[in-house]
Amino acid sequence: MRTKLRKGGYSADIAAAYINQSQPVHNLSVELEPQHKWQNNEPTEEITGYRAWFSQKGLEPFAVKFESKVKLPSYLSKVSFDNLEACEVRNNVYFRAQAIKEIK
Repeated sequence: MRTKLRKGGYSADIAAAYINQSQPVHNLSVELEPQHKWQNNEPTEEITGYRAWFSQKGLEPFAVKFESKVKLPSYLSKVSFDNLEACEVRNNVYFRAQAIKEIK
């Protein structure tokens, strides 16, 4: 996902500009991907968070980072996020959330 660079770090407003709250989001991941801290252009053993992939009609698949392990619902389940935020860096968009919930 690409758009014009906005300053200010993570924001719920930026996430809302990309993710349509009235349409469902589907889980694409079957397991979390650990995100490692980088030092001297190499990954270390230190885990800084976990990433999972999601999709919404009309959007490219997008990743959401979680600071701690979350329980992923089954593949293609409808989900919602707690405190979804996004930031734009060099025309890329990065998402993070505190938790995930399956929508029945």
